[in-house]
Amino acid sequence: MSTNPTAHSTSRNFKNNARDQLANADLQAALNKARGHFVDGRATARDNLPEFDDLRDQARDIKNHTLEHLDFYLEAYEEKVVESGGHVHWARTAADAQRIVLDICRSVDARTVNKGKSMIGEEIEINEALEAHGIRPVETDLGEYIIQLRGERPSHIIAPAVHLTKAQVEASFRENHTELDPDRVLEEPPMLLNEARTILRKKYFEAEVGITGANLLIAETGSSIIVTNEGNGDLSQLIPKVHIVLASLEKIVPTLEDAATILRVLARSATGQEFSSYTTLSTGPKREEDPDGPEQYHVILLDNGRTDMLGTEFEEMLRCIRCGACMNHCPVYQSVGGHAYGWVYPGPMGSVLSPGLLGVDEAGHLPNASSFCGRCEEVCPMRIPLPKMMRHWREREFESHLSPGSARVGLGVWAFFARRPKLYQLATGLQMRMLAWMGRKRGRLSSLPLAGGWTKYRELPAPQGRTFQSRWRSGERV
Repeated sequence: MSTNPTAHSTSRNFKNNARDQLANADLQAALNKARGHFVDGRATARDNLPEFDDLRDQARDIKNHTLEHLDFYLEAYEEKVVESGGHVHWARTAADAQRIVLDICRSVDARTVNKGKSMIGEEIEINEALEAHGIRPVETDLGEYIIQLRGERPSHIIAPAVHLTKAQVEASFRENHTELDPDRVLEEPPMLLNEARTILRKKYFEAEVGITGANLLIAETGSSIIVTNEGNGDLSQLIPKVHIVLASLEKIVPTLEDAATILRVLARSATGQEFSSYTTLSTGPKREEDPDGPEQYHVILLDNGRTDMLGTEFEEMLRCIRCGACMNHCPVYQSVGGHAYGWVYPGPMGSVLSPGLLGVDEAGHLPNASSFCGRCEEVCPMRIPLPKMMRHWREREFESHLSPGSARVGLGVWAFFARRPKLYQLATGLQMRMLAWMGRKRGRLSSLPLAGGWTKYRELPAPQGRTFQSRWRSGERV
């Protein structure tokens, strides 16, 4: 029996989740420490590559072309994988993908599975499915390994343990690595890294199956590509006798040259590196002349609602290459962290993708978790118009009568005045003078009728002067 991959979503509780995370001192300390690292790195990498924005245009066009001909390139990819001795499995749902993985593991009597980092693995909850059937999954990415020890989920798509402080990681290692000297020193990050490396090194040789994700799939050659900075992906897929690639349909690109173009913007946008330390291409199982490699090579292509996004106002979301730049620059994510979003994909990209995969009734709060500052779209290497799509999800939420009653009434009142320009100008002028009078003593307002949720956390500066429209009519343009 498979586990339900969406059963553990708490996206509908986003507001409560966010409130809890804002009060979490450890999380806030971790976020403060990480803040700026990715942002500064991307800015430097961008400045050092004059053609960076041209590459973004090329990468966008490659993905648009691929999505327009998705069926053609997926069939071409499958043909090449089979030609190289591999197998392609089509999974319409997450439960289908779980079942396929379990069937492959059972076919070789697997007891242990090594995993490289895979967001699709998180989406289909493959660890829970394996454990439910007596198979031990071992995360080999350092961040994933740490949160597996703690029984947590990733809070960032490229830095899964970014929500933790060093002290929390040290405590987890001491609690779980009980076979080691309890008096050992773990004061510095390299000490923690060396301990994790020593523990994991042994486990690479115990697994019968290795599972990785795929940053890209290449139709021209039938290859899958992973990019890592630790080399764990290589060991996870080369040493076991079976290699399973978990990938969603939209990871396909036509050619190796197309993949190279996208890789040039991927690492720069993600970590500020020109390229990740390891970029590994896998094509089929081990050949007779190869010194090592898996005996079996399986690719599981997951749909899970993605083809329903084709041809809709959300199709452009399928260009996403999971670099994390949008969340690194998002003021909401930087305040509440990734767990507040309640499912696999946090930040602006998650606020668009999650409603598409979970449904707007489950994840409808997420598109509202945005200041619409536009930074996410500005830094996206694939030029995905995230704010526009969040507005579309808000429209869907409103049309489905899922918005709070107070918000619907407020919008109705605003629409009434907005359709009557003279009345609108009169009302805003009166409102402005009234607010200015209310805040005349302190120059700001600490409470407002019908706006308690806003003024609970901040004060509103009292308006001064005339309304915007009045100033515009009189010729003021500054």
